[in-house]
Amino acid sequence: MFEIDSGFKDKELSRALLRGIEKEFKSPVRFMEVCGTHTMSIFRYGIRGLLPEGLFLVSGPGCPVCVTSQGDIDLIIELSKEPEIIISTFGDLLRVPGSRGSLMDERARGSQVNVVYSPSESLEICKKTPEKEVVFIAIGFETTVPTVAATILEARAKGIKNFSILCLHKTMPEALRTLLEDEELGVNGLLAPGHVSAIIGARPYRMLSREFNMPIVIAGFEPADILQGILLLLRQLNDGRADVQNGYKRAVPEEGNLRALSLIKEVFEPCESTWRGLGKIEGSGLRLKEEYGEFDAMKRFGLSPNPSREPKACLCGEIIKAKATPLECPLFKRACTPLSPVGPCMVSSEGTCSAFYKYGLL
Repeated sequence: MFEIDSGFKDKELSRALLRGIEKEFKSPVRFMEVCGTHTMSIFRYGIRGLLPEGLFLVSGPGCPVCVTSQGDIDLIIELSKEPEIIISTFGDLLRVPGSRGSLMDERARGSQVNVVYSPSESLEICKKTPEKEVVFIAIGFETTVPTVAATILEARAKGIKNFSILCLHKTMPEALRTLLEDEELGVNGLLAPGHVSAIIGARPYRMLSREFNMPIVIAGFEPADILQGILLLLRQLNDGRADVQNGYKRAVPEEGNLRALSLIKEVFEPCESTWRGLGKIEGSGLRLKEEYGEFDAMKRFGLSPNPSREPKACLCGEIIKAKATPLECPLFKRACTPLSPVGPCMVSSEGTCSAFYKYGLL
């Protein structure tokens, strides 16, 4: 095993890993890179084109904007129309189409929609506009949840009363379970998401690996990281093993980030969540605990979930499940482009359709 701790873009190291992949490759296989950042790195560095013929990489549900349901997108847009509310959000959400327009459209019509780079920036908006309610749109996987939890704690400590979150956070292990339960998935190994794993650690994947006899490798995002992950998956298959291997030890401890996990446990609890493409998955979402209910926008404004209806002919839901590629979508590069997206997979910086469009079709 190569222990990568430096030179992550080193050409000689990458060539050595590619030679190892060619040596270990025996028959056609499909590996899923779960994380959207992996997908972008794979396309950016042309990794698909370097692999042996018959070694396929498919993308999974690792783009948080992409897996946010259409009903939740519509709920965000409806909330933005309220004149007493300022929406605070990450930039990827602005252009995601709802059933009737996007947040960007509502901002053009006069809605107050602020792009922030961290949840805590929302508290500054609260201080500057005490007469308004500021709602942070809390989406993302375990990676972003600790900062939201810390912001909730900060808001309480400082007595900020005009702040709340629309909590749409999702957690990865139960979604992976739902994927692996699908007999039509047809993948032989998983490249587990590096960013999520830096929070939750390697341990949550071990039960999945045993239960589904699935090789899993946690990988970083540089070329050598990804190539090492593929090589380790091939070696597991050739050895008849199904283990969890940590190829990203510089960022991922076995037990995860204990401080971050403690913050999450303090403020949130598991709940059912609706994923685009995957439907409702028990225990795959997070909600604020009762003692932090004052910061829950759903309760504060009497909101209720909207039904989810996928855009007509859009295959985002199937692409998320690796049951289709962007090339199979009738809208790709026709009705759906970065300038006029139909689905979130074309909008998000981690979306599969965006990767195909930006970097080519390999």
